[in-house]
Amino acid sequence: MKKLLIVTDNYLPRWDGIARFLLEIVPELTKHFKVTIVAPDFKIKGMPGKIEGVRLVRLRTYNFRIGDFIPARFHKKELRNEVRKNELVWAQTIGPLGISAIKAAKKYRKPVVSFVHSIEWDLVTKSISNYNPFKHFANVFVKFFARSIYNKCDLLMMPSDEVADLYMWQGIKTRKVVVNLGVDCSRFRPAVSKPNAKRRIGINPSMKVVGFTGRIGREKDLMTLLRAFVWLQKSYDKAVLLIVGVGLKELESSFRKRKNVVLAGSTDNVVPFLQAMDVFVLPSLTETSSLATMEAMACGLPVVATPVGYVKSYVKNGYNGYLFPLRNSYALYTRLRSLLKNDSLRSKLGRNARATATQRFRWKDTKEKIISILKEY
Repeated sequence: MKKLLIVTDNYLPRWDGIARFLLEIVPELTKHFKVTIVAPDFKIKGMPGKIEGVRLVRLRTYNFRIGDFIPARFHKKELRNEVRKNELVWAQTIGPLGISAIKAAKKYRKPVVSFVHSIEWDLVTKSISNYNPFKHFANVFVKFFARSIYNKCDLLMMPSDEVADLYMWQGIKTRKVVVNLGVDCSRFRPAVSKPNAKRRIGINPSMKVVGFTGRIGREKDLMTLLRAFVWLQKSYDKAVLLIVGVGLKELESSFRKRKNVVLAGSTDNVVPFLQAMDVFVLPSLTETSSLATMEAMACGLPVVATPVGYVKSYVKNGYNGYLFPLRNSYALYTRLRSLLKNDSLRSKLGRNARATATQRFRWKDTKEKIISILKEY
């Protein structure tokens, strides 16, 4: 079997979309490749990220944060050594580790493929405080930097046609292949009993649960969700807001102060929490595909989401959920109020959400396409 080096600046125990993606795909890759993962040592208590049959290399991070993220150091020497040992490099990020790996692969003429998980310049800009005077400069710099790094790759896996087109217009000329993300719908499935699902995570079954899973970062715009929930409580006192994830402490503290808000923290299994929810909300300012929203739909949840990235192509108003304008907490509040007060509407949208997931988000298609692409090299 060929030796595959996977390099990522985001990995367990820091739980995010990239970590979840790798946790799903890597066990499949071990059937076809000898896999090594290089990831930061975040020194966070929790799941270590070890996968059977995979060599895991942890590298040191800096002692500062950018938003809720602790960047790895530029381990040029270590990455060069790892690249030399392997036959193919698959980069997940263009942080310090991803950059070093891509440059090393170019130096040693090893094929390098990258999966684009986010629109980097959009993500960086929206994760920076509005009061930061360098916000605009960061956008321009990251666009320039992303163009330089991605053009060193042999191939880019893109999560949607829209993102592929966007990258092309930014002067990123590397060959692109669209790989739509999928969900294991046999694992992400509706609860057999919604009341029992709520009891299992300590929530009163008589309460309706509005939920979110993901990082608590500025780009997720959870303050819009919180404002909508505060309004909702004035007209509907049987609601709970469930946030599954960790992130910026200043944002977490805003939620801790509120009645009927549950911060569940980080978890390696979001399924029990999704099954306890009645409505899923994605208030993000930027996304590519939003794996979290796909997982929620697979669990039979109606979703209320912003029209970001690929999301606007699969969330259909009145069919499997609703779209609402960015940063519009009042529009979100009105949608949540109508959904929580109408059991039959929630049930219909939830069934259609599940049908959308089983028809469009086929994990089997995703893994087979990724394996096929990597085997080309």
